Amino acid sequence: MSKIHDIAIRRADKSETTLGEFKGKVLLIVNVASKCGLTPQYEGLERLYEKYAGQGLTVLGFPANEFGAQEPGTDADIQQFCTLNFGVKFPVLSKLVVKGPGQHPLYAHLTSEFPEATKKGSAVRKVLRKMVHPGSFTGDSGEITWNFEKFLVDREGDVVARFAPDVLPEDPMVIESIEEELAKA
Repeated sequence: MSKIHDIAIRRADKSETTLGEFKGKVLLIVNVASKCGLTPQYEGLERLYEKYAGQGLTVLGFPANEFGAQEPGTDADIQQFCTLNFGVKFPVLSKLVVKGPGQHPLYAHLTSEFPEATKKGSAVRKVLRKMVHPGSFTGDSGEITWNFEKFLVDREGDVVARFAPDVLPEDPMVIESIEEELAKA
């Protein structure tokens, strides 16, 4: 069993589990936020989940509040928001810290295993550059750069890809990577 499968996480109802619950699945792990300009990415994440869940993909949303306090709600508030506004059926787990002091072991593992994110260079990226300290939206420092950064984990628990927030869930790069991993069944 991969080290990632041993990492403890908390469901939105506060019950404890590990990523071992998802062993054998291809995972798309995303730090999410309800009050972010990128929040509409929930729609694309849900479409990916609906399209590929039967083939072994699980999307896991981890709410985080490190970027402009854009996830201020409780776990219950977040669940309600995701369901009512985006019809999210994929697991959105308990809020955790994705960077800085108190970083959750999951994000320490993800960023150490795959420190550099694939970037798109889109208009979203330009807006984020203006909003945050110049140079902080790089994705190559090992830290999470913003909300909606995506990590792809294969069925064995290895981190195989990382996509910056400006790479949308249904971008061909993401879809090709997911389909490649699902084909390895």
